[in-house]
Amino acid sequence: MKKKAIVFLISFLFCISIPVITHAFEGPLKVRNQFPLFLPADAPYLEQAMTESSFVIGLSHSSIYLVGNSTEWDMGLDMELTELNLSYRRNIRDFIEIGVDLPILSFNSGFMDGFLEGYHDAFGFPDYGRSDRPDNEFLYEVRRDGVLIVRGEGGHTGFGDMRLTLKKLIIKEDPVISIRADIELPTGDAKKGYGNGSVDTGIAVMLDKKLGETNKAYLNLGIAFPGDLKGHETVKLKKFVYGGAGIESEVWEHVSLLAQLFFQTSPYPDTDISEVDRTAVLFSLGGRYTSGNNGFEFSFTEDPNTAGAPDFTVNILYKRSL
Repeated sequence: MKKKAIVFLISFLFCISIPVITHAFEGPLKVRNQFPLFLPADAPYLEQAMTESSFVIGLSHSSIYLVGNSTEWDMGLDMELTELNLSYRRNIRDFIEIGVDLPILSFNSGFMDGFLEGYHDAFGFPDYGRSDRPDNEFLYEVRRDGVLIVRGEGGHTGFGDMRLTLKKLIIKEDPVISIRADIELPTGDAKKGYGNGSVDTGIAVMLDKKLGETNKAYLNLGIAFPGDLKGHETVKLKKFVYGGAGIESEVWEHVSLLAQLFFQTSPYPDTDISEVDRTAVLFSLGGRYTSGNNGFEFSFTEDPNTAGAPDFTVNILYKRSL
């Protein structure tokens, strides 16, 4: 019943929308950190400061590998994660924007291990110890002091935590500045890694700045307050800060190229596993094509800090301005 209500809410909001004129610039790439330990803890992404009315369907696929332990923690993640994200934004009389995000997550053993092994060997990149495990064999298990916290299931799909947002414009002229608040509801199964089982909240400041006629910069800075992770046992998560910057450049009519850098600190208590404790950094490159009220986006994301992020993420997106 809960799943049917969520799908109905998304469909209803889409149906009552009224078309408006689309903007020339569409904001930064909509890329979330799909690292499974961080994803359920109100995982943010960069947004434009300008309010909008839109419906977005995003599909992301990531390759993740982390096998590490300390005196207290044992963490094993060897998987590919696919996320289908449905997002709705509604600008109400240029006063406030309301939004809802509904992620659908699928954990799988994947098919990329052989390709990644060749890629790492060809360029001499480290493989994080991936070659020590069998190719395309699923693993997602987190333990603390030997006690099971999370155990994911390969080949299964489930709803993640649904997010509700409010965005308020503070300055409407260039540079545009706004404040966004969000609350994330525990609609995902925390024991299987789809959610964290608690209510999360966050607040962010966003800025859009034109750089001439064909370029625009985006800046975000925020803080999130995730609730406890209520898996098989409870883990108290901590607040984290995040932010980033991106630039959009119109290179041809209807076509933009984008680049952005995103960071977030860890929501986990100190684990003495460096890949979890250090700051996660995502570097994304992509392109966007817009025609009328329709937009299509493609991007590729790497983790230059090799911590708290997937090895890579590929993202495709369709946006309908309403």
